[in-house]
Amino acid sequence: MRNRAIYSSDHELFRDNVRRFFRTELEPNIEQWENDGVVPREFWRKAAENGFLCCGVPEEYGGPGADFLYNMVLSEETGYAIGGASVGFSVQADIVAYYLLNSANEDQKRYWLPRMVSGESIAAIGMTEPGCGSDLKALRTTAVRDGNEYVINGQKTFITNGQNCDFVLLACTTDPSKGAKGISMIIVETDRPGFERGRNLDKIGQKGADTSEMFFSDVRVPVTNLVGNEGDGFAIMMKELPRERITIACRAQAEAQRAFEMTVDYVKERKAFGHAVLDFQNTQFTLAELKTDLEVGWAYLDQCLKKIDEGTLTPEEGAMAKLWTTENEGKVVDKCLQFFGGYGYMREYPISRAFVDARVRRIYGGTSEIMKLVISRTL
Repeated sequence: MRNRAIYSSDHELFRDNVRRFFRTELEPNIEQWENDGVVPREFWRKAAENGFLCCGVPEEYGGPGADFLYNMVLSEETGYAIGGASVGFSVQADIVAYYLLNSANEDQKRYWLPRMVSGESIAAIGMTEPGCGSDLKALRTTAVRDGNEYVINGQKTFITNGQNCDFVLLACTTDPSKGAKGISMIIVETDRPGFERGRNLDKIGQKGADTSEMFFSDVRVPVTNLVGNEGDGFAIMMKELPRERITIACRAQAEAQRAFEMTVDYVKERKAFGHAVLDFQNTQFTLAELKTDLEVGWAYLDQCLKKIDEGTLTPEEGAMAKLWTTENEGKVVDKCLQFFGGYGYMREYPISRAFVDARVRRIYGGTSEIMKLVISRTL
């Protein structure tokens, strides 16, 4: 992960600070937080105090004004940390913050962005609905104009930060007759009458993440909560999704790297038939293959990071990065867990957490099948 040309010495110094923070504040507490089913807001505030929330928000909106690569260092280190898969910083910093920066009006930016930087406000993004999955054009949550307000009805599921969030950037239909061109993005504060948080979903992995259902029953918000113009929602999402997919790719790649490094350390110590497991040719060949695949992933990911920093990353390139890194992560963690034998199946071993946490990477942000569809359209 280090000594990559894409990052400067300042980026690497930032990496050291982030890694130290996660080692002291996250890893010792993750078991308790997984039992609780939520990462506490106090952790968010500590991260904010250290400058780890919304690094890319400009100074005029209360942020550090750092380049997007700082966000990606943070994403990588979140993935590298044991239990980092449960941390929802990425939705706040890499997704919602950029939706607002690129599409919101000045009043919306000045109100929400400083609060997101400070950790005072936690953001969620509401896309997925029951029965819709990755098909964003099939959204059924509606926002009907009534004078100076929108009246919102519908339901969302699998929403990261769902229990903690203070507002959700909601994808909904303002004109069902127009299909994708009738989708809009609206800020919905979670203290509004008619909004209800559903259950904190019981997942096989990422157990410290508050992934939730949301229900909207005649929720009224002012029309000034509209982000962009009516009907812009689908175009906004399509513009921002490559960034989200690169963020997921960074997390997946770093998680795979940590699993690999844990495994190398383990096979050096574990004995079988009087020898260290690393001494066996099968071990060496398998780990050599995994190391090669990891290096290939980092090389392509860095190409994409350079393009996203320049503003030239295409949707298919973002899709290819997500497809390769998440599918490869699944292979890496599976092969790594095998070297731990029965201990790899025990929850007390971090490799087991890495195994179950990795599985969702091939699903959210667009499934692997959707990534292939995006790529195939360019053939």
